[in-house]
Amino acid sequence: MKKSLLLICTVALFAVACDGKKEDATKRIDVENANKVESQVKNTKFPKVKFDRLSHDFGNVKNNDAVYTEFELTNVGEDDLVIINAEASCGCTVPEYQKTPIKPGETSKIKVRFQQSQQGLQQKTITLTTNTENVVELLTIQANVAPRD
Repeated sequence: MKKSLLLICTVALFAVACDGKKEDATKRIDVENANKVESQVKNTKFPKVKFDRLSHDFGNVKNNDAVYTEFELTNVGEDDLVIINAEASCGCTVPEYQKTPIKPGETSKIKVRFQQSQQGLQQKTITLTTNTENVVELLTIQANVAPRD
């Protein structure tokens, strides 16, 4: 009986000791992996976008008149800038953008067409999805839409 009890205690002791080492090894591997990922992110060369401005005010426009503006952007990063998508907050706003990669140092334009039938102060956003570190860039436009004479 004493031998059985001693054997059970010994097995339990080894099980607990081994489980702790396994947990420590797992934590050590997790920390090492996190450090590797952090190092890779720090060494990654991201594109970076710089805009000439982030908003545009069309001022007073007539109901249903189409007006246009352009936002100039420059890739000031170290890798190709890709605009994955440009989406307006309303169907009255239509952005056009370069679909090919923008090399470091190159400039491109986001052309925006705005045509609104709703009167009053109108504010719209253009959401750019990019391969920059921020991923999303926001541009805004506004206009005071007046009725036709």
